[in-house]
Amino acid sequence: MALSDADVQKQIKHMMAFIEQEANEKAEEIDAKAEEEFNIEKGRLVQQQRLKIMEYYEKKEKQVELQKKIQSSNMLNQARLKVLKVREDHVRSVLDEARRRLGEVTKDPAKYQEVLQKLIVQGLFQIMEPKATIKSRQVDQVLIEKLLPTALQQYKEKIGKEVAITLDKESFLPADTCGGVELHALNGRIRVPNTLEARLELISQQLVPEIRTALFGRNVNRKFTD
Repeated sequence: MALSDADVQKQIKHMMAFIEQEANEKAEEIDAKAEEEFNIEKGRLVQQQRLKIMEYYEKKEKQVELQKKIQSSNMLNQARLKVLKVREDHVRSVLDEARRRLGEVTKDPAKYQEVLQKLIVQGLFQIMEPKATIKSRQVDQVLIEKLLPTALQQYKEKIGKEVAITLDKESFLPADTCGGVELHALNGRIRVPNTLEARLELISQQLVPEIRTALFGRNVNRKFTD
């Protein structure tokens, strides 16, 4: 039985509708799958960027914390240095006061003569040469000439040897020196400063730790006292 044109058109429309429906369903399936893959990829990228951001700020936070520690350490060290400077300045002021008082020894002629004599004898003990030269303040020249025989006698009694002493009358110790003498031997190759300042400096090196302890108390962190 032959189909009419109407039946053919009807079947064609039916087939076209079926094909269109299949195409739409396939397109929807592709869209759904693409959206799913898009969401998965978007989630992966978002998570990846989130981890990068967290890592970046975690690194920044560590850097800031490190900078804070360094700054805190620097400030603490600066504070310690300031404290140490103030303490050392105070110790130095104590030594300066001691030096100032040394000058008062010369105001008592009898006491100063005794000190001067001991300084000469001590200097001779250090030199231990048959000839020596004494340099002093110009103002002390007369006093040294007066006490020199006694000092030489003491040296001879202790050592059993004599020493020829020359008093330098051309070159003198500075006038602002507190007092004392400076001894030379072997044409100046041996020099023994035995001024009051030199003795103070020698003693202060030994006493500075004790001065610090007396002024500021014992430092529990200090293992050595020199």
